[in-house]
Amino acid sequence: MDKRCIIKKIFKIIVGTFILSFGIYNFYYQNGITEGGVLGLLLIFKNVLKVDVSISNILIDGGLILLGYRYFGKKFFANTIFATSIFSLIYGFYEKIGFLITIENNFIAALLGGICVGLGCGIIINAGGAAGGDDIVALIISSKLDKLSLGKVYLLTDISILILSLSYLPINTMIYSIIAVVTSGQVINIMYRFNTTIELVETKHNQIDEVAA
Repeated sequence: MDKRCIIKKIFKIIVGTFILSFGIYNFYYQNGITEGGVLGLLLIFKNVLKVDVSISNILIDGGLILLGYRYFGKKFFANTIFATSIFSLIYGFYEKIGFLITIENNFIAALLGGICVGLGCGIIINAGGAAGGDDIVALIISSKLDKLSLGKVYLLTDISILILSLSYLPINTMIYSIIAVVTSGQVINIMYRFNTTIELVETKHNQIDEVAA
């Protein structure tokens, strides 16, 4: 892989992480909208089982990242470590400067947050990495089960975690969280399919050029 391609991937991951952390902080956190996936699972452990987030995060998210290394290789592992590290830095930056936008309508906040999270995760995935352990789980399941698209896997896993979150969250909060995860899942699926189509077209063009040469 040449330097230009590496720089392009790094740039994509940074942009995707900025969008992802912006949506989670300014829309989800500000309006009390919870997440599915690993983050939702960590919150369940914290609120129901009283397990410290820092401990459960290392065990769950760290374990899933290692699983991603096994299935997708060193480059994916490196990109994922980079993405998760940058996410922590950027999210901390947003916390220091405060909310950049205020949305008082929870429905609109759920939609905008879902779009931001979907765009951010989609860009990071298309750059060859993952924003967290739940992305890795979704990528593995969708690669093993052809009938399930990436968006459907996200939806199934996130909804499952959100249902479990009813053990400590009120139903009205859960409704907006479901809207958010459905939106983000659809956006990720659209971006993933679009990127796959482009890669197929580029591969065919390269094959034609090799034959012509």
